[in-house]
Amino acid sequence: MDQDHNAPPLNPLPPIVWVLALPMIVAELAIQLQSAGLLGAGQALGWRQALFQRVMFLPEVLHQQWETGGHPVGELHRLVSYPLVHGSFTDALFAVVLFLALGKAVGEVLRWWGVVVVVIGATVAGALAYGFLVPGLKTPLVGAYPAVYGLIGAFTCLIFINLARVGANKYRAFSLIGLLLVAQLVFGVLFGGSWTWVAEITGFAAGFGLTFVVSPGGFERLRDQIRQR
Repeated sequence: MDQDHNAPPLNPLPPIVWVLALPMIVAELAIQLQSAGLLGAGQALGWRQALFQRVMFLPEVLHQQWETGGHPVGELHRLVSYPLVHGSFTDALFAVVLFLALGKAVGEVLRWWGVVVVVIGATVAGALAYGFLVPGLKTPLVGAYPAVYGLIGAFTCLIFINLARVGANKYRAFSLIGLLLVAQLVFGVLFGGSWTWVAEITGFAAGFGLTFVVSPGGFERLRDQIRQR
């Protein structure tokens, strides 16, 4: 079998996936460089905490904005900025690896703007659910996992559409999210859980629903669904 010796060793990622992942990578890289004494001064915890203060999503601020009609306007960025920083290097590493892998799978099917819609839509939907669905919640939301779950939802939707097209059991597409939910439940029981799963599951649902519309032929499918009703 002939081999293409000019082919890259790794399949290239769609550029939009790099564009979306790069801020997370740069933020964690800067924190680690400071920790090693190669950038700035002090410990990485100081930079991480400083970035937390700038980007983390705060449920109480969301409630304040809801009551005041969106004020303070300057805090609205937290709906989309909280995925930029993670609680630890390991947390960031897993999030970025999953984001790149799922982004590649989704980005090879969706147009670039469709990937953006899925990622931002899942991020915002996850934050809103986290802020509104859990009464009295004070813990801030940080990290890219709602966006990652949005890409899982997009990937699930693409499989769902393909299975439906060939007449196979389309509900097999939900096996991945089912396994993740079981794993999350087990870890929650063994090590204690948090309410971040509300944002993650909402991100999944948003990613699934948005992909149904922004995938190739999505507008036609939506129109047909509306006509059938």
